[in-house]
Amino acid sequence: MGALHLTEREVRDLIDIDTGMDCLDAAFREWAAGQADNQPRRRVVLPSAWLHMMSAGSTSSGYLACKTYVTGNAGMQFHLLLYKIETAQLVAMFDANWLGQIRTGAATGVATRLLSRTDSRTLGCLGTGFQASSQIEAVCAVRDLERIVVYSRDDDRRNRFAEEMTLKLGIPVHAVGTPLEAVVEQDIVITATTSRTPVFEGEWLSKGTHIAAVGGNHLGRVEIDAVAIARSDVIVCDNVEACQLESGELVSAAKAGQFDWSRARNLADVLTGKVPGRTGPDEITLFKSVGLGLEDLAVGVFVYNRALEEGVGRRLPI
Repeated sequence: MGALHLTEREVRDLIDIDTGMDCLDAAFREWAAGQADNQPRRRVVLPSAWLHMMSAGSTSSGYLACKTYVTGNAGMQFHLLLYKIETAQLVAMFDANWLGQIRTGAATGVATRLLSRTDSRTLGCLGTGFQASSQIEAVCAVRDLERIVVYSRDDDRRNRFAEEMTLKLGIPVHAVGTPLEAVVEQDIVITATTSRTPVFEGEWLSKGTHIAAVGGNHLGRVEIDAVAIARSDVIVCDNVEACQLESGELVSAAKAGQFDWSRARNLADVLTGKVPGRTGPDEITLFKSVGLGLEDLAVGVFVYNRALEEGVGRRLPI
């Protein structure tokens, strides 16, 4: 029997953000218990295209996964390969753009549930690209938000995004004209951009704010400044090792002597209570996410099993 292939549309129909958060919560707990392993992303860099590869395995789920994707002048292509540990066979291959959006948003949802104040009611999001919608949706799943504001440099794009998200969420989403308006007096701040320079000033943050910085996943991208890092009382990484390789913000701050890696905590350790997260309402908390193969594995296994249950997909002659 060949491997099961699932298209983007089929994957979209098989998993949502709430299920994604459940998958990631379980996966990080398994990792903390020594039942999973993750390898940080590796890249092949050419002038016109980059090949990105990330992988993970879980004894509790019984699967290994490798996500590969290409970004370059010709566009982007994402694929997830899923292998069954017991047989060493390739059992599934997915188109994985939507899968990546879901797991990135779900990771923010898990972290926001742990680190933001339970009375958080307002959210500011900088960025209106393909990752921003799942970020906002995940936060809405864990906090009772009353108002959301979004900023990006393109007026038409941010206005259109605000309208679409208002209809989708049933919560007022307002487009604002400056980054300042997306940060000042917000309970939660998300950065979901590809910026190479900080998108807001750390001085703008209010006491008690939770920050989710998710757009940058290589050293050339920097969404938040050293002031925001210095003001953060709690700094949690999806994985510290991966952030040491890929977080432009934390690496540059560490090189400048403005941040020490001993301050960074793994999300798995906070989730399982090994180390504390937020301990007071006035603390500023920061979640830095670069994306992990473990997250792709967790949602990929769920999608595969759901596809088998529903008879979705087609077999490839592999």
